[in-house]
Amino acid sequence: MLQYLVFVAAFAALLSAFKYIRSMFSGGVKPNRVTWLMWSVAPLIATAAAVSNGVGWAVLPVFMAGVCTLLIFVSSFLTKKAYWKLTSFDYGCGILSALAIVLWLITKEPNVAIVLAIASDALASVPTLIKAWHHPETESLWVYVTGVFSGIASFGAAKIWTFSEYAFPAYLIIISILLISSLYRKKFAKLF
Repeated sequence: MLQYLVFVAAFAALLSAFKYIRSMFSGGVKPNRVTWLMWSVAPLIATAAAVSNGVGWAVLPVFMAGVCTLLIFVSSFLTKKAYWKLTSFDYGCGILSALAIVLWLITKEPNVAIVLAIASDALASVPTLIKAWHHPETESLWVYVTGVFSGIASFGAAKIWTFSEYAFPAYLIIISILLISSLYRKKFAKLF
């Protein structure tokens, strides 16, 4: 029964992406395009590597993470309200993120691809983590809550518990929690 959670997670990811996009058009969120581009590439590579290593439906939330972030990235060009000024630091993280993908193409090993996809995604996350820390109003909670749920749903569908099946979903949970923490750090601090 738990394996069907991946379909619920996929639908939730799509809904949260549309909510994020709607917020872009109303001038709420302002995505860092370097982050969102690389966030679309890394999960799609991790999906391909996991599928080539025999992973089944458990990879659906990882795939949806790539598709939904690609939708957000493309949509960010359709409205001027979604603009976030990129710095050389953002581009540097993007280049390092792309380098991790190139290294995977050279090795062609599925588990190496997953490790490098995680490294790529993590490097791409740094600009948005910093932006969320300093300007939490430019991000939306729901897309990251969905990231946690999607990672957990992948575990529910796991059949063989190999590295290729659990590594990227575990990473999705961790990075989503870090982003949620960055967005709500002031509210969390008041609790203690």
